[in-house]
This record gives sequence, structure tokens and C-alpha cells, in this order.
Amino acid sequence: MNFITEVFRLYKDRFGFFSELFIQHILLSGIAIILITVIGLLVGIYISRNEKAAIIVLGVTNFLYTIPSIALFGFLVAISGIGNGSAIIALTIYGVLPIIRNTYVGIIEVDSQIIESAVAMGSTDGQLLFKVQLPLALPVIIAGFRVMVVMTIALAGIASFIGAGGLGVAIWRGITTNFPEMTAAGSILVAFLAVVVDAIIGKFEKRIRKKLLGTEKIGGI
Repeated sequence: MNFITEVFRLYKDRFGFFSELFIQHILLSGIAIILITVIGLLVGIYISRNEKAAIIVLGVTNFLYTIPSIALFGFLVAISGIGNGSAIIALTIYGVLPIIRNTYVGIIEVDSQIIESAVAMGSTDGQLLFKVQLPLALPVIIAGFRVMVVMTIALAGIASFIGAGGLGVAIWRGITTNFPEMTAAGSILVAFLAVVVDAIIGKFEKRIRKKLLGTEKIGGI
């Protein structure tokens, strides 16, 4: 109980410090999330139309996903140096898999009869993609986006290990100075941010599922 009290006292005494790190964390994660979303959607759409490319891309992204985050951060330092740049690159590499995979799966699993009907009505490839396949794949894509966002926010917490900003600064400072309250304070804020954002996206996901599938539950259960 005293430990928790000390953590909240730390928030009060160093409010400015944690507020600045919180904003930095949002910006760092936000930039990475935007890049991941754009890259993931474009690549996912492309491989949904090229099966050979799909095998290669999904294989490469699955491999990159198995690399420990600390190892990837360390590897990038040697190439792009320390700071936010390397952190954003690492976060982007880790985050693209859920978006690429869910975009690809969502598109290719659209009912073939719906696609045949759209083609029979004279839909072009672009119309088929943007007016039929992507809207129907949206619940699957959002599910992947939700996983990616939470993962990116959490991974951004270790970006300070390579000189980036964000709440990882508090976590790292607490570790290096044997100040567990500081470490806990930073970790709690990272978890809080991830939970809040996940809840917001979850509500949006339910609305989309309700609108497109007639149910808020995954799998229609």
C-alpha cells in the first residue's frame, strides 16, 4: 500500500515531468501507428492480388516478428543512430504484420458470390476493391489495427533504451537508479494509455461489426 501511495505522490510532485513524457509517448506512438497503417494497408491490398508476393511478404514479416524487440532496437542504432527515428522504424517493422495479414485475409475471404455479382454488374477492379472488398473486410482490418495499436504503445515504452522519448524515459530512469516507484509510475501510464485507446477502438469496432455483420460479437456469436 505504501508503494502505491509513493507512486501517486510521485505523479503529484513531478506532474510536469510525467505530462511531458506522456505527450511524447502519444506522439511517438502516433507517428508509428500512422506509418504502420498506411504501409500495412497498401501492402495488404497488393498481396491480396498477387499470391506469390503474399507468400514472400507474409513470410518476411513473420520472420521479423520473431526478432526480439531489444535486439532490433540495438541493430537499428548501428544503422540510423539513437533517438526517435530508430524507435519509429523499429515500431513500424513490428507493427506492420497484423495490418498486412488482416487486410490480406479480410479481402481474400470476401464471399466469392458477392464478388461475382459485382463483376457481373460491371464493377471495375477499383470499384470492386473500394466499394465491395474493403468495406466488407473492414471488421477484420480493424481487429488487426486494434492489436497493432496496443502493441505499438506498449513497445514504445522501451524506446528510451536507444535515446527516444516517451514514458520509457521514466521506466529506464527508475531501473538505472534503483527507483522502483519511478519504474512503476512510467509503466502504469503506458498501460493506462494502451487500455484507454483499446477501449475506444473496441467501441468503434463493435459499431462497424453491427453495421456490416448485424452483430457486435466476433464470429457472430
